Amino acid sequence: MIAYVTDTPDITIPDHLRPTDGRFGAGPSKVRQDAVSALADAAPTFLGTSHRQKPVKSVVGSIRAGLRQLFSLPDGYEVVLGNGGTTCFWDAATFGLIEQKSQHLSFGEFSSKFAAAAATAPHLGDPEIIKSEVGTHPTAVARDDVDLYALTHNETSTGVMMPIARPKGAVAPADGGGLVAVDATSGAGGLPVNPAAFDAYYFAPQKCFGSDGGLWIALLSPAALDRIARIGASGRWVPASLDLTVAVDNSRLDQTYNTPALATLFLLDNQVKWFNDNGGLTFSTGRSDRSAEILYTWADNSDFARPFVEREEDRSHVIGTIDLTDSIDAATVAAVLRANGIVDTEPYRKLGRNQLRIAMFPGIDPDDVASLCASINYVVGALA
Repeated sequence: MIAYVTDTPDITIPDHLRPTDGRFGAGPSKVRQDAVSALADAAPTFLGTSHRQKPVKSVVGSIRAGLRQLFSLPDGYEVVLGNGGTTCFWDAATFGLIEQKSQHLSFGEFSSKFAAAAATAPHLGDPEIIKSEVGTHPTAVARDDVDLYALTHNETSTGVMMPIARPKGAVAPADGGGLVAVDATSGAGGLPVNPAAFDAYYFAPQKCFGSDGGLWIALLSPAALDRIARIGASGRWVPASLDLTVAVDNSRLDQTYNTPALATLFLLDNQVKWFNDNGGLTFSTGRSDRSAEILYTWADNSDFARPFVEREEDRSHVIGTIDLTDSIDAATVAAVLRANGIVDTEPYRKLGRNQLRIAMFPGIDPDDVASLCASINYVVGALA
């Protein structure tokens, strides 16, 4: 179990060692000050206005066009938005993307949740769940009776990333095979991906996209759009707020079915523009790559820390999990960091390890990751 520090040691990290920005949380993530300032400037004519009118609809249209550019989506793919975040999308997918049976890769807290949602849906067959130990990821297996393969690009709880590819030997969706649906909540924008490898790549904006939660975004292939339309016409009951046909229809009008958080839309749009204006996905993933190189090199060379994920190729470039030796209490280190303005480095609560969890989203400056490592060294030295 995670220890909670009630009496934080009085340790002051020197100013020259501290990060310029001390936010390293896995979500909500750091929001760039430039984006906040832009929102403040736009607020008088944007916040508090109708989401059915041009000022807001133009932002939704900009998000959709910007994400199409960022991910180099092929013709026929569409960007669809809905309210409620990834958890709501899982529920929507059990109604509108899975026909009868899904296969789920489960290797942490969040990758297991979609599987649980499918398992409790009374109108679906029992899903196949392929598990692996935390700190690793399993591999999808082609099955004739599976109509949706549920993958996770980045397991936020454990710091494991996996390459996105269609199951080896699987029949293509155009020929009646299963769709590939990817939970990219903490990976989208920070990890590379080929659109040809997925049919639904869905995420929320409060991580790599430097915004707030409460929204889901899905990049949908023609096969996924056809599946949604076919299930929608089948007579299957679905609440309107979880109906993917409703989400698709509204997104084509550059709006959401119900009222969105306007600040969330604005910040998301600002982040997407920042990515695209600076080189697109190469720019955004490059920042995360550099931060990951700094963090894991530090941990590999440390005498009290080591990466939790053993296989180098599985170590996430957006969420780093670093185990500390038993003689160093990670909860105390995180508490001292927090007292010095360096926040949200605590591990995922249910994992229960003596570790730090550090976000490396594109909005986080790699130089700040280097300063964080220096600050941890200082705290550990002071505790010793």
